Amino acid sequence: MDQLDWLTLSLICAFSLASADAATKAWLRDYSTRELTLIRFTLTGVLMTPLLAGLPPLADLPVAFWGWIAILLPLEILAMLMYMAAIRDHPLSQTLPYLAFTPAFVILIADWVLGEKVSAQGAVGILLIVGGSWLLNVQQARAADWRTWAAPLAATFHQRGSRMMLAVALLYAVTATLGKGALQYMAPEHFGAFYFLLLGAATLVLIGLPRPGTLLRVWRRPWAVLIVTGLNAIMVTTHFLAIQLVEVAYMIAVKRLSLVIGILYGAWLFHEAGLRQHLMAAGLMLTGVFLIAW
Repeated sequence: MDQLDWLTLSLICAFSLASADAATKAWLRDYSTRELTLIRFTLTGVLMTPLLAGLPPLADLPVAFWGWIAILLPLEILAMLMYMAAIRDHPLSQTLPYLAFTPAFVILIADWVLGEKVSAQGAVGILLIVGGSWLLNVQQARAADWRTWAAPLAATFHQRGSRMMLAVALLYAVTATLGKGALQYMAPEHFGAFYFLLLGAATLVLIGLPRPGTLLRVWRRPWAVLIVTGLNAIMVTTHFLAIQLVEVAYMIAVKRLSLVIGILYGAWLFHEAGLRQHLMAAGLMLTGVFLIAW
């Protein structure tokens, strides 16, 4: 039963994430990264406060819990600032697929921090993920000239959006692993809402209050802001419920189906070219992700 529960929750999480990204790009493209981060964190935290009902006394939480949180918050804010800039300014098909690297990074981080072990086939999974990133930029290579065969991989670092999302994938590998470390001290149905309340408060203090005008400008398109916030709240809730039921790598693997959904959104809503190539690349990367997990 738990197997079905975590899988269903992870699929809902993936769809909500991809939909929030597409809605952000479609309706909030003229928003700054600061404004978008306030929406994704502060407003989501406010929306999730009803889930705090029944929260155990904070005084019962050990110092270790607050240590995990203190490390997580700045990393989450940094990752979201880069994430929002990447999907706002660059094609979804050239940014979202690089989130597939998160499980590859999780292998090393979860092993070191949590002692979680993933099978040796993870190495093959990593190679497939790298192969998928090569396929995303395969037009940079010429079959007749072996000197160009590494060009698609180099293009990842030359394209700003791809480079930024690769950095986000690394940060998310850290936060997903550390988040489970903090989660051992609080029930998942409470942790997601409480964590985003803290994250929203930190974002408000660091980004909103120094520039009060930002808070007012966020509401210039309220219907779009509420839709993105609602989708993000669904994603957060299902993320923390699922990750409590299964190994970090497994949950993140299924959640990364969002990259395929995002590519489809890119072709449908933004007429991004090369759908077949991008889906093939995403399929290869997802195969690697699932090999890592299973």
